[in-house]
Amino acid sequence: MADRYLTFAGTAPGRFLTRRLGLPRPAPLRRHTAPGSTLGGPLLHLTAGKPAGHGPGTSLAEVLARTGLSVREGGAAGAPGAPAGPGGASGERPAAIVLDARGVTDVAALAEVHAALHPVVRSVAESGRVVVLGAPLDPADHHQCAAQQALEGLVRSLGKEIGGGRTATLVRTAGSAEGNAAAESTLRFFLSPKSAYVSGQVIEIDGDAADGAPEPVDEADPQLPLAGRTALVTGAARGIGESIAATLARDGARVVCLDVPAARDDLTAVADRLGGSALPLDITADDAGEQIAAALPDGGLDILVQNAGITRDRRLANMPADRWAAVLDVNLAAVLRTSDALLASGALRRGGRIVATSSMSGIAGNVGQTNYAASKAGVIGLVRGLAPRARAEHGVTVNAVAPGFIETRMTAAMPLFPREVGRRMNSLGQGGLPVDVAETVAWLAQPASWAVNGQVVRVCGQSLLGA
Repeated sequence: MADRYLTFAGTAPGRFLTRRLGLPRPAPLRRHTAPGSTLGGPLLHLTAGKPAGHGPGTSLAEVLARTGLSVREGGAAGAPGAPAGPGGASGERPAAIVLDARGVTDVAALAEVHAALHPVVRSVAESGRVVVLGAPLDPADHHQCAAQQALEGLVRSLGKEIGGGRTATLVRTAGSAEGNAAAESTLRFFLSPKSAYVSGQVIEIDGDAADGAPEPVDEADPQLPLAGRTALVTGAARGIGESIAATLARDGARVVCLDVPAARDDLTAVADRLGGSALPLDITADDAGEQIAAALPDGGLDILVQNAGITRDRRLANMPADRWAAVLDVNLAAVLRTSDALLASGALRRGGRIVATSSMSGIAGNVGQTNYAASKAGVIGLVRGLAPRARAEHGVTVNAVAPGFIETRMTAAMPLFPREVGRRMNSLGQGGLPVDVAETVAWLAQPASWAVNGQVVRVCGQSLLGA
């Protein structure tokens, strides 16, 4: 459904009225539209605190150079070579800023964070990115913990005030060659148009989990990071699931599309369009995992996207047991059963990925959705509990995406006022698109994302609700 307010706010009368009345002023987002799409400007690389280690191996400069953006080194805050003013020496507005603050170990060093960002943050182009690199918290050093945790408050606040379709993200990774290499796929994602609707997030990178590291990505064809991999997407007949399946296929995966038998016609049409296969199946069947394994084209699976879900909304006081049970069975119990079965049988191969769909309702709650919110919060618990064991025992990572207000047929059917509130109650002032969720899933599904595990990534434009 078209967002008429977003269109109006971009006109001259709309800009005037929204400014005078103090109304939200959302900016159209730059999204991925073609192979090789970039943010369209230079990247300014800054440093605060003690510089990260410079041992042999992958340097941060090398990783940033592979993002497709022209990198300009700004130096350490207050040091020679630091940017003289907004946009750096050339005056061209940066499309992105990366501030390496992994060396910030005490409160005094936080002044360097301010000194680095203050002169340049206003110069970031519309739909630009600010990415702050932080270090893992060191429980043996409470001063370091305090300083590094402070970065989270900074980034979340910056995401809410920066405006213009810009986003802010904190990525925690070790200040070493291994940490740089482990963070590469994450930096590529957050410094690209693919992350348009993800802001105010904190991503933890586990660079020590070398057992899951893939072979080096073939740079000859970086547009097909999922080539040779088989992906199964549940709930793929329409909406977010259809978009996820299409995005994984775009990135080279062979896609198996699963949905309920009643959606067979739509499901088959999606699978045929993507060159994949359709699997009409009741995901709540006790033997659904075994049926999936038997239907896989080559008997194995590399990517499992647990996206199927239903709603049966009603306030708890008015909710009969069958409505509660149906939602918990589809949205949570089936996810647990099929994931366990595919891991135990070995159908989900080593180096595989599980990506589940949670929801902002599972984080913040929602009136009339106690059943749905319980199921989606349960998905978050599944990720936290299964992720360490799945990687240790099976070499499989487990993550989740938590969509906020996404423009689908379901949200289009909402009454006008709740729909408009849902759209505007985030830092970007607009609803997301199914492709925003799909791009996030595709990043988590990449072989190069082996160090991202146990994460719940909100795809919500930095919703003003929830933590």
